[in-house]
Parts: sequence; structure tokens; C-alpha cells
Amino acid sequence: KLFFTDYGNVAKVERCDMDGMNRTWIVDSNIEQPTALALDLVNKYVYWVDIYLDNLEVVDYQGRRRHTVMRGRQVRHLCGIAVFENYLYAVNSDNFSILRINRYNGSDVQPLANLKNAKEIRVYQKRTQTAARGHACEADASGAPGGCSHLCLLGSSYKARTCRCRTAFVLGSDGRTCK
Repeated sequence: KLFFTDYGNVAKVERCDMDGMNRTWIVDSNIEQPTALALDLVNKYVYWVDIYLDNLEVVDYQGRRRHTVMRGRQVRHLCGIAVFENYLYAVNSDNFSILRINRYNGSDVQPLANLKNAKEIRVYQKRTQTAARGHACEADASGAPGGCSHLCLLGSSYKARTCRCRTAFVLGSDGRTCK
């Protein structure tokens, strides 16, 4: 799945398959300008920052069990968040500090470092990396991803895929070759 925020005409947090199909709103009320977004892959939670409402919130992948982790002026400057164990890690765009925040109740906010012009933060840890298994976009005998001449996008499961073309190309009738 792909998770993303949108604050166009109707602000929301959404999810869809990697090929863009099955687009679903998971949060669309009491939300104004959702920006930074992070996933708890283990427990299947989505965290986001709403810079207009000054809220840091969380919801499960189906849009249930929503609650506010933290609210207030200091949330307004959070521009990048990541989840690891019991904490959220965030970039404060006001002073470029990296913060550690208790992800359950927003307490225990600790500045860890200052990084000039930092905008995003990512945590890489072996436990959060899922084991690779065969999937529909694996390279075929000729090296084409999923048999697609340009792009292969996973669908609703790891066994389903959709071929897409780069700009100025059109997908052929075989559903795999771009012309």
C-alpha cells in the first residue's frame, strides 16, 4: 500500500495500491493541512502532522482508533516524522533540530541534534524491513521488471501488477510493452 496526505479541496489522509487503484480515504474529518506522514509497519498505524490545527495524530490503517498524540504550537514546525519503537523522530523546521517524542502521549520531547536545512528523517533498522519474497514485479528472464518494458507497479497483492509507461510513451495492447 501507498499512504499519502492531501490538503486540496478536502483535506485527507489516504491509501491506495502501489498502482494507484483502490484509493481509500482513511481520515477526512477534523483535518486541515496534513503534511508529514509516517507508518508504524509493525502495528499498522499512520501518524501525521496537521500544521494548521497544530496536531500530531495517529489512526490505524482502516481509519479507526484515531487519537491526538500531541497538540500545540511546537507541532506547527514539524516537517518530517519517522517511527521507531516507542518514539517518533521529527525535524523542527524552525531551528532544524531533530526531536524525539513519546509516540503514545506526546510527552518526553527531547532535542537530539541540529542539522542545518534538515527537512526529513528516516529510521533504518533491520526489524522494520520486511523479508523479500517473490512478487509480480520481479525481473523476468530478459531483465524486465514483471515483464514490463518500462515500469512495473504492484497491485492489490504481491502477485498482481500493472505495467505503466514513461512520459510520451503509450502502453501497447499486450499490456506490457511501451511504444
